[in-house]
Amino acid sequence: MDKINKIFLKRNLYAFLIFNFSLLIFTACGYKPSAHAIKNVFSDSVYVEVKVDRVEPENAPFLKDELNRIIYTRFKGHVTNKENAESHIIANYEGSSFTPLAYEDGYVTRYRANVKVRFTMLTKQGKLSKSISSRVESDIQASSITSSVLRTEAIREGLEKALDQFLAYVTAKGMMDSASSE
Repeated sequence: MDKINKIFLKRNLYAFLIFNFSLLIFTACGYKPSAHAIKNVFSDSVYVEVKVDRVEPENAPFLKDELNRIIYTRFKGHVTNKENAESHIIANYEGSSFTPLAYEDGYVTRYRANVKVRFTMLTKQGKLSKSISSRVESDIQASSITSSVLRTEAIREGLEKALDQFLAYVTAKGMMDSASSE
């Protein structure tokens, strides 16, 4: 029994040392979460506006909800009304297009959805704009009902990717601004 305890303690000691060493390296490298860098670009109180595409108006509420969710969860910000906001985010959904990628018996079985969104931020430092095109590849089925649902899902997935790209851009901008001010 004593030999088993020594082996157990030795293995756990190695795991403990490796964990603490990696934690030390991780914290010593100066890593800061994206929520910290984004604070250099916009304030805690944010107003979110989504401009509706006339062809696909059903995607505007989804885009607004996703923007609100990301502001709350990733950046610990607060979405507020226009009058009380210190920063504004305007998302202009500019539509989507679909490109067939594969056919089977004359029917499209795989396609690429191209989603375009233009983001404008009115921040502490001024105006920041970025146009983003995201691509999503997806399979499609012969049923028109299923195809419509898959089309909507592809657009929403493309909108999520566009939001992630925009927030990565804003975070990088915030990091560059904080590095230049130090």
